[in-house]
Amino acid sequence: MFAHLKALLGRLGRVEKVFLVLLPFYVVARFASPGSTVEVLLAIAAYFTGAAVVYRLVRAGLKKTIWRLRNRLLVVYVFIAVVPIALLVGLVGIGVWILTGQIAMHMVTAELEERAHALLGPAQSQIRAITPYYRRRFPGLELLARDGGEWRDPKEASITAPPEGWREASGLISKGGDLYVWAHSIRAGAETTLMAPLTGDVLAELVPNLGEVSFLREEVASPGASRRRRGPVRVVVSGKELSLPELARGQKDRLPPPANQLDREVMYISPVPVAVWESPGAMEKRVLIIRTRYSAVLRTIFGQTVEFTEGFTMASLASFVFVGAAALFFVFELVSLIIGIRLTRTITGAVHNLYEGTQKVREGDFSHRIEVHGNDQLADLSDSFNRMTENLERLVEVAKEKERLQSELEIAREVQNQLYPKSMPVSRTLELTAVCRPARMVSGDYYDFLSLEAPKLALAIGDVAGKGISAALLMATVQSTMRAQLRAGREMAATVGNGGPGSFFSTAAMVSRLNQQLYAYTPPEKFATFFFAVYDDLTGLMTYTNAGHLPPIRLRNGTPQRLEVTGIIVGAFPFSTYEESSIQLEGGDLLVCFTDGLTEPENEYGEMFGEERLIELVLKNSNREAEEIIASVMDSAGEWTGSPELQDDMTMLIARRS
Repeated sequence: MFAHLKALLGRLGRVEKVFLVLLPFYVVARFASPGSTVEVLLAIAAYFTGAAVVYRLVRAGLKKTIWRLRNRLLVVYVFIAVVPIALLVGLVGIGVWILTGQIAMHMVTAELEERAHALLGPAQSQIRAITPYYRRRFPGLELLARDGGEWRDPKEASITAPPEGWREASGLISKGGDLYVWAHSIRAGAETTLMAPLTGDVLAELVPNLGEVSFLREEVASPGASRRRRGPVRVVVSGKELSLPELARGQKDRLPPPANQLDREVMYISPVPVAVWESPGAMEKRVLIIRTRYSAVLRTIFGQTVEFTEGFTMASLASFVFVGAAALFFVFELVSLIIGIRLTRTITGAVHNLYEGTQKVREGDFSHRIEVHGNDQLADLSDSFNRMTENLERLVEVAKEKERLQSELEIAREVQNQLYPKSMPVSRTLELTAVCRPARMVSGDYYDFLSLEAPKLALAIGDVAGKGISAALLMATVQSTMRAQLRAGREMAATVGNGGPGSFFSTAAMVSRLNQQLYAYTPPEKFATFFFAVYDDLTGLMTYTNAGHLPPIRLRNGTPQRLEVTGIIVGAFPFSTYEESSIQLEGGDLLVCFTDGLTEPENEYGEMFGEERLIELVLKNSNREAEEIIASVMDSAGEWTGSPELQDDMTMLIARRS
């Protein structure tokens, strides 16, 4: 797992590594000290590096996507057809939204201006009572007249006199955070003031059936005020925090129903100048919001909107957006056309070159080469064609050489099969069985049985480093050396006459001489693990020397015991020394010897088969024949890898004491 993680980190660039380092620090700072300078700096750094990572991933993904010929064609079609259409649809949608919003805003602002101007006439004529006409047109209208006394209409009206400094005026005015339509006139010492609140109902009736019209209102903190909100719709204008009035929230019924599926909702905003009650002559900006539909404004005309700043109106902004979108559309269309033409020429040119090359090959001209340009799939295809023509001339010779090598491997396999024991030595108390499955045609694993003079016999198992021909040759060397050593020991025992080779021969001495022989006559990189044992058929005592081989396992009454390792591998060092140990085999004991080809195969998750699974399988099948036990273990190890090919040579030897 750590190796895979290390490999993954090694493939990451500097930007990705910086982002992975910054991200946990930002998360910690986010929860530990939100809003602090450290948290803000870490957030900025994480956002920028994250954007860089996304850019790099998108760029790499695009390169990988257009590498395939099919995807390249799709990209061509997208740039030529889909992109321009999408841009055109987007441009038309922006234009329709701008036009609809401007018309709706003009209708509302024009009506507001007209109503404000309509109040100025009664104020200038110094009326003392409000007529029914004005009451219907201005719900909640209040009158204050002062001419040596005060007259109010209605009498319970709460209207107060404007602060000192106000002259003749009309329009929209802000008082206590609320908006009013008002008119104020001073004539011949007489002062007349008319004010009507701009409620949600009044705004909705300015232009009937247009949609929802509302102003962002100034937030005024008051104890016990309702905190229910449709959402955090708040902005800051002229240093004041404004929010959507509560009366306008949630009133979806004011929005006209759609005429069809394309009749979408349009939201448009515009700043509106508003007088300030407390500061005569001062003006501030309030934001007017209109929610309408395309069908609701089709019968009106485009009009002037209020300026955001001097000389810059909503119409100017709409024109700027429209011109900018049109310019962007032209740029995208031009770039799409250029990219489409270049990609098309690349594809058609490569296909034409390949066609000419195949015609040359058809005529037998293998010297023809295609010009290779770029580093994409088409370039790889052209390069592959060139390599193919280079290799065609050698194809017949390579095939013949392969056939010859295959024949030699078959001969080597037959020769190696002849080296394994043809029959088991005769033993009164010990049953011996061994099987070797090579990973290739020939194997580097070795096992052998030899009969010494009664009542002793020898058995051996080894694993040569590597696989294939070289390992098989070293395996043959090990076998010939071991048999030569045993033959020499037998002859020496017969000459001395001390009771037979079993009492004369030492397993440690034999393995030591084998090590000297291999070191002297094989390359330095060639070595082997080796286990050699001599068994006494009368006493059941087994004397052995284990030279770096996997410890054999004795199973007695379901309990495993690993034999000790008494030396290092053979053939690697001339000064290696070996010791011998002994173990008593009793009736029913199983001695299991094996090579690492049975314990080290890995599955798709990198997990080895392991000795524990091998022991479990042997215990599970201990009552069966030895050949069946070996077949069960080898089949399970092969299935563990999930591959039909063996990862290493598999060899297993079982000795059962009767």
